[in-house]
Amino acid sequence: MSRGKVSRRDFLRGAGALAAAGTLPISMVELTFGGDKESVHFAYISDSHIQHIEKAKFVRNWDRGLIRAVAEANLLQPKPDFVMFGGDLAQLGTKEELDHGAEMLAKVSGDLHCVMGEHDYYLDLGEYWSELFGPHYYSWNQKGVHFVVLNSILTYDEWTYDRWDSGVRRMAEMAGLDNPNGSPFMVGEKQRKWLANDLKGVDPKTPVVVFSHSPIQKIFKNWNFWTEDAEEVQKLLQPFDTASVIYGHVHQIQYNQIGNISFNSVMATAWPWPYPRSYAQAESHMPKLTVPMNRADPFHERDATGWQWIDVASGRVSMSYSLSNNTDRVVAFNPETGRPEDKAFQSKAGRIAPQTHY
Repeated sequence: MSRGKVSRRDFLRGAGALAAAGTLPISMVELTFGGDKESVHFAYISDSHIQHIEKAKFVRNWDRGLIRAVAEANLLQPKPDFVMFGGDLAQLGTKEELDHGAEMLAKVSGDLHCVMGEHDYYLDLGEYWSELFGPHYYSWNQKGVHFVVLNSILTYDEWTYDRWDSGVRRMAEMAGLDNPNGSPFMVGEKQRKWLANDLKGVDPKTPVVVFSHSPIQKIFKNWNFWTEDAEEVQKLLQPFDTASVIYGHVHQIQYNQIGNISFNSVMATAWPWPYPRSYAQAESHMPKLTVPMNRADPFHERDATGWQWIDVASGRVSMSYSLSNNTDRVVAFNPETGRPEDKAFQSKAGRIAPQTHY
């Protein structure tokens, strides 16, 4: 890639050409630095929920979402330094689903890194995932940035190991939506110790980017938008001048600032969350939803999926969303208030207040 910084306008112009053919269900991220340092670009795809029906038949909408995301990621200019997959490749974690998803991801042009989601994990506790994609958590350095992948969807040992008579029962329970019975997610003591040791040798001026599936925040427990040991993980990131957490799982736009840490979600290639009553059309292939939401019909192939330009500099994240059948959104850090805001969206009468830490 070019050593010069790519302007947001140039990137958006190039991405717009792709968007003319269909909204990109991916995110493009740029980490920008001053001086002679190179910028870091990466594409982000998440939450495909590939679902096996029978024999060679899979739910088509979810297949198309991932296929399209990979194809469009391969067309991005400048070419990403790597592509990140943010978890929930499968819906029920079966070998058929993971193999099918892995076959699609194998078409990524360039380096691929993967985060594990709860739908990938709880059938066999990530055993087959490791065969396909390697360790559950790890780190690497690239162009002056320290990147960390965490498995943030663990829960208490009693729930995981002692409560169920089979992995299928355990997976079925964890796959439930707006259902806290599998809650709470956590990183866990063993992994926190690993992270503390991993960060010990990293200079505080080095930008740190953490990829997780759950948000490493406590947002809304009833939907499992919650990481039980979030504050303990955040504490390990506090010494750094620049820290960012990028996560999937929530299938919606979220953003937050907690101290020095910027938090940003990435949308799904499968369905929006919550989804409306119209999903009853495919009830036999959908997780049960008890809280309907009035919104556009998600059976439009690309509704509620989109692409994002994310500019991360000095811990301040600016994100531009291009949404199918919706108004484009821009989320940027406001130094006057000390938090990320979507000024146009939040200034409209009746809109909710800016997102804050719970």
